[in-house]
Amino acid sequence: MKTSTDELQVFVSVIDSGSITAAAEKLGQTVSGVSRALTRLEKKLDTALVRRTTRRLQLTEEGEGFLQRARAILDAMEEAEESVTLKRRRPSGRLRVDAASPFMLHCIAPHMTAFSELYPEIRLELTSNERIVDLLEQKVDIAIRIGALQDSTLHARALGRSKLRVVASPAYLAAHGEPKTVDALRGHRLIGFTAPEHLNRWPLRERGGHKRTKGESSSSAADRKPEPLKIEPSITASSGETLRQLALAGWGIACLADFMAAADIRDGRLVPILGGALLDERQPVSAVYYQSASLAGRVQCFLDFIAARVQL
Repeated sequence: MKTSTDELQVFVSVIDSGSITAAAEKLGQTVSGVSRALTRLEKKLDTALVRRTTRRLQLTEEGEGFLQRARAILDAMEEAEESVTLKRRRPSGRLRVDAASPFMLHCIAPHMTAFSELYPEIRLELTSNERIVDLLEQKVDIAIRIGALQDSTLHARALGRSKLRVVASPAYLAAHGEPKTVDALRGHRLIGFTAPEHLNRWPLRERGGHKRTKGESSSSAADRKPEPLKIEPSITASSGETLRQLALAGWGIACLADFMAAADIRDGRLVPILGGALLDERQPVSAVYYQSASLAGRVQCFLDFIAARVQL
C-alpha cells in the first residue's frame, strides 16, 4: 500500500507543530484522526518515524531522513499547483510579516495602503518583536532581521544596509552642550539597549585609535579595523523606537539607524554629533522566510514591493 500525500502532510505538520494536538488544530482535524494517520504511515513504511513520550515527540534516525524527503515531495506538489494557478489568479490569502517595531513603524506601515491597493486579496498580519522569532513557532511567513544573519536554514533577501549615527535633540544639546570628543561622552546621559549587549557598542573611533600589542608593528596596528566604543547607558530600553522617543524628548544621546532617524535629522528634530569620529558602520537589513511553494506568490510580491520602497 502506497503512502498518500495526506499522510505526508500529517507527518510534516506533527513535526513542525511539535505535537499531535497542535498539528490537529493546524490541519483542522481531530487529534485521534491525526494520530491514526501517523500510525498508519509508520505501518506502511514498517518503521517507527517518531518516538512518543508524555512530554514531546522526537524523530528517529529513519524519521529524520523521511522528513526531508516528505518536505521535498510536498513542496514540489505545491510548486506545481502554484505555477498553474498563479497565472490565472492574483496572489491571495494570509501573509504574516514580523519586524522590530522601529522598522515596522518607519519602513513597512507607511506603505501598506499602497500594497493593499495593488494586492487587495492578500490578508496582511503585521507583528512586532524586538527579538528574533522562530518563524514556524510564531507562524510567521516573512521576518525582517537587522544585523548579520545566523540561521542558515532560512532563505533571505537583502533589502539594504542602514548607516548608524550618534544623535541628540537640539534641546538636549542646548541644555548640556555638544560633546566634541568621544571622551566627552562620559559626561553625558547615554541611551542604550537593555539587550543584546552588542547594541551598546557605538561606531565611534576613540582618540588615539588602536594601541599596539606587544611585537606588533605600527603599520599592522594601523591596518586593523577600529573596534566600536562600548558605552555605559544611563537609561536602557528594549526597543529602538523607545530610544528614538527618548532622544526626541531631550533625555540624552542615542545611536540610531538611519531608517528610523533620517527624517528626524532632515527636519532638525535630531542632530548628528561626533561625525569626525564616526565609523562607517552599516547594519544589513534582510527579509527571511522558509521556502514554501504555497506562499511563493504572496512572499514574492511583498518582497518586491517593499524592496522598491525602502531606501537604505
